[in-house]
Amino acid sequence: MPRPFRFGVNMLTLDTGPTWREKCRRAEELGYDVLLVPDHLGWPSPFPALVAAAEATERPRVGTFVLNAGFWNPALLAREVATTDALTGGRLELGLGTGYVKAEHDAAGLPFGTPGQRVDHLERTVTELDRLLGGPEHLPRAAQRPRPPLLIGGNGPRMLRLAARHAEIAAFTGARQAPGRPEGTLELLPAEKVAASVAAYQEYAADRAEPAELNILVQRVLVTDDRRAAAREFAAHAVGVDEEQALAVPTLLIGTPAQMADQLREHRERYGFSYITVLDPFLEAFAPVVEELKGS
Repeated sequence: MPRPFRFGVNMLTLDTGPTWREKCRRAEELGYDVLLVPDHLGWPSPFPALVAAAEATERPRVGTFVLNAGFWNPALLAREVATTDALTGGRLELGLGTGYVKAEHDAAGLPFGTPGQRVDHLERTVTELDRLLGGPEHLPRAAQRPRPPLLIGGNGPRMLRLAARHAEIAAFTGARQAPGRPEGTLELLPAEKVAASVAAYQEYAADRAEPAELNILVQRVLVTDDRRAAAREFAAHAVGVDEEQALAVPTLLIGTPAQMADQLREHRERYGFSYITVLDPFLEAFAPVVEELKGS
């Protein structure tokens, strides 16, 4: 049987405390399962934002999507994770990645390093979090034992192996730095490259006792009665895929809500993606799809 769908929304902007809490309550009302916060300078600070989200709601879990491991010392991160998990009543899911924007590291006075060094640091962070949060002497104590569920996001072979070894949730970004474009500008990977990443992950994860949940971040939700015209218009913006590819990639949803629901069923069948994350500008547009697929 396929794993049931779960739906998360990545919350990118914070204006005031009341508007933040209202947006969280609205996401709960619309049926979202997880309220998520990323980790970029200039955006909300993840842990206090998640505590506020949990206090404003009752049902959804909360999570980081994803923490930039390069910003964090593992011991200090363990303190933040345990405190947040305790304050949210064990609703935290911890998402981790390597970080990909050098300018943010420069602004913070932190080394960026090579891709290999960033993965090394992430691996040390995961190992230390397991040791610290799983130890009976660690204070404060996380509500979930031995630690909150771990999500690891990435596409490269080392990241996929790391997710296969440690993560309860494996997240696939389906995007990469756009060549020749400003740092942090992403382009979408064609469907066959996403499929290759999933196949590599499944090979690395073959010996897991329990299969992980697979997540995909949907970059755009384009509501339309004309899928092809919308795909053509989107592809014209040099986003890494052409019109035909835009119709097939799992990082785009194009069409009516019923068509989008069909796309997600197909993507779950092909790739195994059952945990779907959208960005908060599409909170309302995606809600009819959440309603249609709830419990399936």
